[in-house]
Amino acid sequence: MGLIFHGIQRASILLGRLVSKLYPLMILLIFGVVILRYFFGVGWIWLQEIILWMHALIFLLVAPYALEEDAHVRVDVFYRKWSKKNQAWVNLLGAILFLCPFSLFLFFSSLDYVTTSWSISEASRDAGGLPYPFISLLKSTIPVTALLLFLQGLAMTYKSIAKLKK
Repeated sequence: MGLIFHGIQRASILLGRLVSKLYPLMILLIFGVVILRYFFGVGWIWLQEIILWMHALIFLLVAPYALEEDAHVRVDVFYRKWSKKNQAWVNLLGAILFLCPFSLFLFFSSLDYVTTSWSISEASRDAGGLPYPFISLLKSTIPVTALLLFLQGLAMTYKSIAKLKK
């Protein structure tokens, strides 16, 4: 069983490191948009949308990695001063009571949103924006992220139980 959860953790780390490599590309694209707009008077909506969607993609797919690396946002006033066992309890209860149920809710509630996007061949509302299927592909990462967060929550639960058994 531990091998499965270790595999989930490694997959989160691999995906997070891979997707985080998009940051430099995104920064270069932003720089390019600024140069094109302010020095050459050229603006392409599709390029601006690519930056927006790239940022969303990075945010969504790096979330399980941030959770695995304990780099997520946490109210840390008390947590950091607590013992490892108390921290394990907080992580265990947080995963069981909040993370896993929220991830399942997000997964199931986003399915209709995603299938609608695919069924209407959704494209950008802006003239010159991204054509179909780019928006539908991005929206498809919402349930994927929810599933990855759920799996990471299970791995976090397993890891917390292992710490409590020591």
